Amino acid sequence: MVKVPTTRLDRTRVARVALDLLNETGLDGLTLRAIAQRLDVKAPALYWHFKDKQALLDEMATEMLRRMAADLEGGPDAAEGDWAGALTRAMRALRGHLLRYRDGAKVYSGTHFTDTSYAAPMEAQLRRLTRAGFTPSAAARAWLTAYSYTIGHVIEEQATGGGYDLAARAERLKDYPLATAAGEEMFQDHETGFETGLAAVVTGIAATLHHPPQSPSSPSAV
Repeated sequence: MVKVPTTRLDRTRVARVALDLLNETGLDGLTLRAIAQRLDVKAPALYWHFKDKQALLDEMATEMLRRMAADLEGGPDAAEGDWAGALTRAMRALRGHLLRYRDGAKVYSGTHFTDTSYAAPMEAQLRRLTRAGFTPSAAARAWLTAYSYTIGHVIEEQATGGGYDLAARAERLKDYPLATAAGEEMFQDHETGFETGLAAVVTGIAATLHHPPQSPSSPSAV
């Protein structure tokens, strides 16, 4: 095991080392003691920066967000009004970044960001949505719906990433043919599954939350 040379500790440096270690240990094996060993310091030194593991996870999630912030904006070349395309690209980027880390979605979900790195990408998406005709509250709900779907999908995807024994599942569910057949859709080809679900989410957002202003020339506006 290669230890990080001892230099001045700060929260960001600890979080970066923790993210590297996460890919080796997974979330359950990630401890302040293991991180301290990688940093070649004593564990108590970390408590100057993090009161507990949750505080560390908050900083790790924030570091993850810093790395993905630009991609969450949906792309600089998004056409004006193409809210669906921009939102889709942002959620694909979110999934891609979370998959770079073992248990990445679990680390990311339910945490409190420690700075405002999230504000710029959120503002860009909300601005695009409101310009396309969403009310501010509908824009917020649209963003949160797509965001929550993506994180939830990746949590399940990473939980079954090592392979799911569909044969054993089918045996357990032999009296439930539809539930048995659903396993093929639910536990294989996560890429296609994510894209199909995301398309359904975006289509649903368009149907239930998007109410663009009518053109003055439209018959119904007369």
